[in-house]
Amino acid sequence: MNNGKSIARLVGVLFIVGTAAGMLSAVFTGSILESADLLAEVSANENRVILGTLFVLIMGISLALVPVVVYPILRECNEALALGYVVFRGALETFAYIVTAISWLSLVALSKGYASAVSPDNMSLQNMSRLLLGVGEQTNSITMILFSLGALMFYYLLYQSRLIPKWLSGWGLVAASVYLAAGVSALFGAQLAIALLPLALQEMVWRCGL
Repeated sequence: MNNGKSIARLVGVLFIVGTAAGMLSAVFTGSILESADLLAEVSANENRVILGTLFVLIMGISLALVPVVVYPILRECNEALALGYVVFRGALETFAYIVTAISWLSLVALSKGYASAVSPDNMSLQNMSRLLLGVGEQTNSITMILFSLGALMFYYLLYQSRLIPKWLSGWGLVAASVYLAAGVSALFGAQLAIALLPLALQEMVWRCGL
């Protein structure tokens, strides 16, 4: 029992660290990546982009550790699904965060030569920067899908094991399904930010109660 409580507390800490890092990443990079003159803005705010990238990696590592930490408990309920949770949330989602980080650092590298380049090269660099940003955005959509699939496995395991109240794990299953739909929609350019709220609220409710 004590070991279970320790694991639950560690999961809560990792979730809080990951959430905080994700929010800080958005604070540092949000307005920069939305700029019309992307490379000029990145060049003028290079350190902010690098810090934002660092926070993305911290978020990815923190959230990747969650399935690894809970695996010993979840495998007692269903080892295949517990392993699937580790693969989707611990490996594939982390890889997606790394791709996002690489695309942002590549923007920093492009911005270094932007100011000194002649006009034709500037246009070429801008086009390349938009391509990199597009890769990052599509990767974010894929990350949402991977996250949702992992969350569906996780909450199904919690529903079966009754480690948390069934109504709370049921809420997680429904919210993860909505989040999955939002991720698929994002691949086609439709942003459904409101669809992210049910799962975010659900995770804050049960993890803050650990």
